[in-house]
Amino acid sequence: MEQLYVLGTGNAQATRCYNTCFAVRDGEEYFLVDAGGGNGILTVLEDMEVPLDHIHHIFVTHEHNDHILGMVWMIRMIATSILKGKYEGNLYIYCHDGLVDTIRTLCSLTIQKKFCDCIGSRILLVPVQDGDQKHILDYDVTFFDILSTKARQFGFTTTLKNGRRLTCAGDEPYNPGCEAYVAGSDWLLHEAFCLYGDRERFKPYEKHHSTVKEACELAENLHIPNLVLWHTEDKDIKNRKRNYTAEGNEYYSGRLFVPDDREILDL
Repeated sequence: MEQLYVLGTGNAQATRCYNTCFAVRDGEEYFLVDAGGGNGILTVLEDMEVPLDHIHHIFVTHEHNDHILGMVWMIRMIATSILKGKYEGNLYIYCHDGLVDTIRTLCSLTIQKKFCDCIGSRILLVPVQDGDQKHILDYDVTFFDILSTKARQFGFTTTLKNGRRLTCAGDEPYNPGCEAYVAGSDWLLHEAFCLYGDRERFKPYEKHHSTVKEACELAENLHIPNLVLWHTEDKDIKNRKRNYTAEGNEYYSGRLFVPDDREILDL
């Protein structure tokens, strides 16, 4: 059974949960999407019993620190395993072409040369363009530019083995220019910075984010059967699932998921 491993659910300033990142599990292998903002990614993977040597494909959506800095730790740890002869095959890191040098630079400034030397030999940075398709695990994954208003950012869409289509729309509100990639999805992974009732407090629009209400109205209008909301504020983390679900159900009739860190969703 294919599963969605929810590694983190918070926005960039979250302290009560990890930054939003996830993995799609297919058998014993994992397709990791982003790595959060630090070495907390290693703790979460360990807690969820995801072995590093079962991660051979990673997608970095964009340059913001809460998505990319954890990659330094992933590269360091996997490079360590490579040098010890404990990692089979190559690690493929997909990102838009503007991020290739960014990732190289971050690593060169922060980790030892012997680890950086694995980049280009066993750790391969694979640039993707809008509309490019790559075969990852057993999936044909199509990457697309989400038309970000802040920093260039890509999402992806793919069809699972069960025939359902899974789409990651990035960490900004859906742009109608991406309709060809998002419409018709069975699963939509979408940001929801805060409750609509808390919009004056958290000011999501200033940060180019949406509220639960707007994310759910979008999914309803696009007839999305399954909606996952994350990349949220975390000031009332113990009540977040209940409150976000209650507001979302007012505007969305499908299956709504507001996961906590370390949850596993069956796809």
